[in-house]
Amino acid sequence: MENRLNLVRHTGFACLLAALALGTLAAPGAALAQTRTAAQPRIAITDVRGRTVKVPRNASRLLIDDGRFLIALALIHPDPASVVVGWPRDINRIGTHAYNQLRTRFPAIERIAQTSSSAGTFSLEKALSVNPDVAVFTAGTGPSEEQVRVLEKAGIPVVFIDFIGRPFTNLEPSLRILGQLTGRQARAEQFIELRNSRLALIEERLKANPRAGRPKVFFEAHAGISEECCNSPGKGSIGDYITFVGGHNIGADVLPGHTGRLNLEYVLSQDPAVYIATGGPHLEKAGGLVVGPGFTPAQARSSLVRMTQRQGISMLSAVRRGRVHGIAHQLLNSPLDILAIEALAKWIHPTLFSDLDPQATLKEINQHFLVVPLEGTNWINLR
Repeated sequence: MENRLNLVRHTGFACLLAALALGTLAAPGAALAQTRTAAQPRIAITDVRGRTVKVPRNASRLLIDDGRFLIALALIHPDPASVVVGWPRDINRIGTHAYNQLRTRFPAIERIAQTSSSAGTFSLEKALSVNPDVAVFTAGTGPSEEQVRVLEKAGIPVVFIDFIGRPFTNLEPSLRILGQLTGRQARAEQFIELRNSRLALIEERLKANPRAGRPKVFFEAHAGISEECCNSPGKGSIGDYITFVGGHNIGADVLPGHTGRLNLEYVLSQDPAVYIATGGPHLEKAGGLVVGPGFTPAQARSSLVRMTQRQGISMLSAVRRGRVHGIAHQLLNSPLDILAIEALAKWIHPTLFSDLDPQATLKEINQHFLVVPLEGTNWINLR
């Protein structure tokens, strides 16, 4: 075994792949994985890349590459930490407060091995070392096709899901996949039904009111993270939320990718009707927008006021008219994105969606789904 470990650590990837192909190398834990998964009943699922994969029924050892998958599991599973054997410890993606809640309720989360993040370089060695039943990766990132083949050769099925790139296409099947993997299909379907009912209300009302138009929206991500202006969504990803709720994302007009930077002159020339900023605890030291669990409404509003007092931003019509709002960044590209969608709809079309109540939706999710409640000030208005 020591020789095998040394080979994994020190040989080039091509040698590793060749050895696996010839059957001469058992990756760390691979023999165990092959023995265990061979004995487990299997089901076929289709991931968001359209790949049909045979996976063990009721998998109990998941490798994940994004902390947001833990929040998704917390919606459908009574003990999300119990089914995860490797995660990147990317606490920033779920928020320190949310992580501390998970740790208090499920202390075993501290003992889960740290593996690769979808935002970093994929480590084949780390993935193999935790001996998962299934590896669940973010579509568009993670392992190369050759690395996927190595994992599958070692008896580890690979599944891709997505809460980031195409939220209106991939979030629903991604939740369904996690339900299928963990034997929590019914629970996943219940949450999907709740989300879909809220989406349908927004979509149908906008279709019934075409004269509502599309107000220009300046959406600043991670507001105040630096003195430079201004991080913004472009086409797809977060930008899709703005489009869905009937807004015109000014970033999408000039940014070719999911995200980018707008210069202040451009923002001023567009003079958007609505200014929405995202923030969180990661911006506290920088003096940026602080909003989300762990912050009071007074703290969140005070930091939002600071964002509006920056040079140039204070001149926007949205600021003068008080159409300024802040939201926790962790709610975007998240299995809890319905909360952000409802808030955005209410802010962009306040008359049309005056009856929307994202706080009531949060209460329902806390009572009926999340095993650890989402608390704190998750969104704030200037007025």
